[in-house]
Amino acid sequence: MRVLSVVGGRPNLLQLAPVARALGESRDVEHLIVHAGRHDAPDLAAAIDELELPPVQSHLEVGAGSDGVRTGLMLQRLEPALADLQPDVVLAYGDDTAAAAAALAAATLGSSPTRSRISSSSRHATRSAR
Repeated sequence: MRVLSVVGGRPNLLQLAPVARALGESRDVEHLIVHAGRHDAPDLAAAIDELELPPVQSHLEVGAGSDGVRTGLMLQRLEPALADLQPDVVLAYGDDTAAAAAALAAATLGSSPTRSRISSSSRHATRSAR
């Protein structure tokens, strides 16, 4: 199974870390990461190393802008990435524009979008309705 995680900023990386560790333990799962590039700070690589995450497969390089502009750019850049990578499941972390764009792009292309919301007080994932 191919699982694609879409992350936006550092908080999403923190949410991704336990999921990536769990997926990394399975031989039947190929886990890929796409970074929206919304907060592509110089310390991104350091954060990925610190959290022991797998390398990012693709950077969308969305940058700054209004929510609408960023979401539109993410959709525009995510759709070809999803078509190329052909994931079975797309995981979106948090409740930001990257998560919304990931869910929309996955649903449009027929992948199974799942939203993961992990915090210190609760750990659960909710599956998007199709």
